[in-house]
Amino acid sequence: MTTVAPRWAGAAIAVFCALMSLQLVAVGSDFAVLRDIVKPLLMPSLAFWVWTWRGPRLLVAALLCGCGGDVLLEVGGTVPFLLGMGCFAAGHVCYLRLFARLGAFAGPRAAVRVRCAAYALVCAVLVVLLWPGLDAGMRAPVALYSLLLTAMAAGAYGLGVPALAGGALFLLSDSLIATGLADWPQPPAHDLWVMATYLTGQALLAMGVLRAAGVTGTAPGAAEPSAVAAAGCP
Repeated sequence: MTTVAPRWAGAAIAVFCALMSLQLVAVGSDFAVLRDIVKPLLMPSLAFWVWTWRGPRLLVAALLCGCGGDVLLEVGGTVPFLLGMGCFAAGHVCYLRLFARLGAFAGPRAAVRVRCAAYALVCAVLVVLLWPGLDAGMRAPVALYSLLLTAMAAGAYGLGVPALAGGALFLLSDSLIATGLADWPQPPAHDLWVMATYLTGQALLAMGVLRAAGVTGTAPGAAEPSAVAAAGCP
């Protein structure tokens, strides 16, 4: 794959930040037309930024899966929602494979087990609390998705502070969506909180992965070969 010149990285992240700002304004002001135009562009713009740094293919794939989920969730209806959830689930699988390659689950076994057990407990509590309010047809998909989501967040924990925060924010964003599915009382500006935590989470995950892969902080093509190869970079 041909790498875009390093100078494009700054322009790419600026485009993502501009689109993110527009999306948050559109959601906060309930400007549906602007929201629908901008939303499908968000993850591709972030993926393009990753590509300019010769980032891992699995990271690009995870972000593009997020784009598919973003679009499908806007369609409305149970089937598009489930398909969108499937796209995000595929993205979490990409993240998990990438995190494993980057050594997120390496280190002292006891510490890794405690971390995974803590996230598993979060998943179990969330599902138990949501279960009574979910439609019967949504219970199994939400439970399975929650398992993948919390596993992704647990893996992100092992890649440093940016990725840890990104995984936690992604978990928070989808938990807010789930409370809506279960008909819980919603906080003011619920949709704005969902979108802000989701976009910030994805951006921090991308930054954390690039840092863990030894990509950012050096010119594209000058990253540590071993780290880049292990992460599946070209």
